Amino acid sequence: MNDIFIEQLVKKKRTVKDRVVFIAVILAVILIPLTFIILATQKLILAYFVYIAVFLLFFGIWFIWYVRSHQNIEFEYQVVQDTLVVSKIIAKRKRKEIMKLDVRTIDRLLKGDDPELKKLNFVKVYDAAKQSFKDSDTTYAVYQHAVHGRCALMFTPNEKVLNSMKPYLKKDIVLKVFYNRG
Repeated sequence: MNDIFIEQLVKKKRTVKDRVVFIAVILAVILIPLTFIILATQKLILAYFVYIAVFLLFFGIWFIWYVRSHQNIEFEYQVVQDTLVVSKIIAKRKRKEIMKLDVRTIDRLLKGDDPELKKLNFVKVYDAAKQSFKDSDTTYAVYQHAVHGRCALMFTPNEKVLNSMKPYLKKDIVLKVFYNRG
């Protein structure tokens, strides 16, 4: 039997929450040093506050870069034989394995816009998709976890990843996903 190894990188799109956090950080970096400068010029407090304001401004510029770079998230899907490994890469510097999933344990593969998805309740959902909301690009791999119960992996696989999983998926899933039957 041939060894299967396929990998795919997916860049996560920034959400509204990410943008709000970034704008809040920028506002804080501007307003906090400005407050210290205003207090120092009003002679209410010592002139040393100007030095503190300059220090906070330089620290704030670094903090803006830090927040923005940590919002650069990629997910890597690796299919090695019958195992799907999902890793999260933050700012192209830090890698964390989110999960390993035996493809044979997948009960259903559903698209994000599938009405059947609304009927299902999940104990835990692993989000490793390009976009967090439900759309036709997002795929849900529904499986039974030994400890947690019914779980789902939300991810955005390409055709290569899906085809590499195909030999290990249950027959009814293969018929539904690849041949539009059932």
